[in-house]
Amino acid sequence: MAQDSARRRIWGWYFFDWANQPFHTLLLTFVFAPYFAASVAPDPATGQALWGWMLTLTGVGIAILAPVLGAVADSAGPKRPWIVLWSVLYVTGCFGLWWAVPGGDNLLFVLMAFGLGMIGLEFGIIFTNAILPSLGPREEIGRISGSGWAFGYVAGVLALFIILLFFAENDGGTTLIGLDPAFGLDPAAREGTRAVGPFTALWYAVFVIPFFLWVPETGSHAQTPGAVRRGLRDLGALLKGLPRRRSLFAYLGASMLYRDGLNGIYTFGGIYAAGVLGWSVTQIGIFGITAAVIGALFAWVGGRADSAFGPKPVIVSGVAALIAVSLLVVTTDRTMVLGLPVAAGSALPDVVFYVCGGVIGAAGGALQAASRTMMVRQGNPERMTEGFGLYALSGKATAFLAPGLIALATDLTGSQRAGVAPLIVLFALGLILMAWVRPHGEGSHPTATPPPHRAMHP
Repeated sequence: MAQDSARRRIWGWYFFDWANQPFHTLLLTFVFAPYFAASVAPDPATGQALWGWMLTLTGVGIAILAPVLGAVADSAGPKRPWIVLWSVLYVTGCFGLWWAVPGGDNLLFVLMAFGLGMIGLEFGIIFTNAILPSLGPREEIGRISGSGWAFGYVAGVLALFIILLFFAENDGGTTLIGLDPAFGLDPAAREGTRAVGPFTALWYAVFVIPFFLWVPETGSHAQTPGAVRRGLRDLGALLKGLPRRRSLFAYLGASMLYRDGLNGIYTFGGIYAAGVLGWSVTQIGIFGITAAVIGALFAWVGGRADSAFGPKPVIVSGVAALIAVSLLVVTTDRTMVLGLPVAAGSALPDVVFYVCGGVIGAAGGALQAASRTMMVRQGNPERMTEGFGLYALSGKATAFLAPGLIALATDLTGSQRAGVAPLIVLFALGLILMAWVRPHGEGSHPTATPPPHRAMHP
C-alpha cells in the first residue's frame, strides 16, 4: 500500500510537468511567439526586439523575488497555497493572449499578459521542483527527473498536434490537415492561432488536478512565529557564504549562463524560422513536434544516464551539443548553409533547420532534467525550496542577457540571423564553469567519478 502511495505521488508530481509544458511548446516557442512577431507586431524584427525586452523585464522580476519567496516558503508553513496562487496567475495570463489581434494596438496588454503567465509558471516550478528530493532515494532522483521531463514533452507534442490539426490556420485559412479552425473560429482574424492562449490555460487547469490530489503537503503545516524573518535571515547567510561553497557557486553560475542560452534558443527559434526562413505557423509547428518528440526520448534516456553516471556528464554533453547547433543556426539562412552559398529555392536550409530542431530537443530535454538533479545534489536537503529559489535566481539573474543581447544585436544590425549569435558565448562560458562543479556537491572532488547507484544511507 505504501508503495502504491509513493508511486501515485511520483505520478502526481509528473503531472505538473504535463500541465505546464504547453506554455513552453505552444506559447514561448512554436506558435504564439512567432505569431506575435509576424502578425501582431508591426514587423518581425520589431516583434523579436519587443519580445526580447518583455522577457528581460519579466526575468528581472523573477530573479529578484525567487530566492526570497523560496526562503520564506521553507520557514512559513504550507506551500500548497503558494502553488494555487501561482496557478491563478498562470491561467489568467495565458487566457489574456486571446486578445492578441493581428496588427492590433494592444501590444502592451499582450506582453503584460504573457509576462504574468510566465511569472506564475516560474514560481510554481520553484515550489514543485523542491518536492523532487522527497520522491525517492538519491540514486533514483535522476531517473525520476528525466521521466518527469519526458512526460512533459509528450504533453507538449500532444498539445501541439491538437493546435496544428484543429486550430492554427495557415496562410490559406485552414489547419494543417485542411480543416477550418474548430468551433467556427474566424481564420481572417487569426482566432484559431489566438485560441492557443485559452487552450493552454484550460490544459493546465485540468491536468494540474492530479498534482493537487496525489502530492500531499510535506513538512510543517503551520506557520511559526517569526518564520518570514527567519527565512530572510537564513537566505542572507546563504548568500553571504555562497563564494565559500565553490561547487554550488560554480554550478549556479554555469546554469545561469547555459540555461539562459537554452531559453534563448527555445524562445527565438520559431521567431527566427518565421523571419529568416519565411516559415508558416504550420511549418514551425512541425519543427516543434520534431524537437519535442526527440526531446521526450532524450529526456528519458538522459534520466537513465543521470542515474548511472551522475548529472554532470549529461550536462556537459548537452551544452557542447548546443554550442555546435548554435554555430550551424547562425550560419544558415535562405542563401547559405554553414556560410556556404546554396542554390536559389534550395530546400537544404529547411532540412538543416529541422535537424537543428532535433538536436536542440535532444540536448535541451536531457540538459534540463539533469540540471534540476544537480541542484538537488548541490543544495541543502532541509531547505530545498530556498535552494530552488536560488536555482531560479541563477536562471533569471542574467535572463536579460539572452533576450537583451538578441534584442540589442537585432536592433543594431537589423538582422535576425546576426541577432542570435550571442547565444554561443553564453553556452561556452557555462561549459567552462562546469569544470569547478563537483558531481556530488561540496563533499566530492571535481574530477572524481562516483560509483553508480550509490545509496545515501546512514
